[in-house]
Amino acid sequence: MAYLKPLKGRLLIAEPSILNDSSFNRAIVLITEHTDFNSVGFILNRPLDYTLQDLIPEIDSDFTIYQGGPVEQDNLYFVHKVPELIPESIEVAKGIFWGGNFDSLKLLLNENLLEKSDIRFFLGYSGWGKHQLTDEININSWFISENDIENIFSENDDSLWRNKILQKGGDYKLWANAPSDIQLN
Repeated sequence: MAYLKPLKGRLLIAEPSILNDSSFNRAIVLITEHTDFNSVGFILNRPLDYTLQDLIPEIDSDFTIYQGGPVEQDNLYFVHKVPELIPESIEVAKGIFWGGNFDSLKLLLNENLLEKSDIRFFLGYSGWGKHQLTDEININSWFISENDIENIFSENDDSLWRNKILQKGGDYKLWANAPSDIQLN
């Protein structure tokens, strides 16, 4: 069976076998950078109990903040679909962009010119050193998906992992309805 390689713009799906990893259990990670030396991504399905205004009071926005990963959790990052509104954005995949001019972003948010389906905010990121992500894929901690990244901001956070597992098919279908805490089974 051919496996997809981790590339910028692909989704990294946590295998059911990493149930005991509290950082990545049932995680879906958007890979925003992948080089010979490192990989960077953001967990898409871990909403926190914070809004943007909780973290930056001068921004009038109730957009949810997500846990991007265990690295640099005191830094705010964002991924979006509106590069024409946020200059200096870096393209991650067709229609998906990372970062950009924060002053422009603040203005857009305070004027209510962005929809929740346009952008997602993260505290921290997920990062891997040279060969680390490839090694984790080889020991079945992750699999790669390249489809359906267009709707990553609008899909229900609770069902995102389940839906990707169902798309994988085969034996993965058994895990789709398993409780998140397998000891409850």
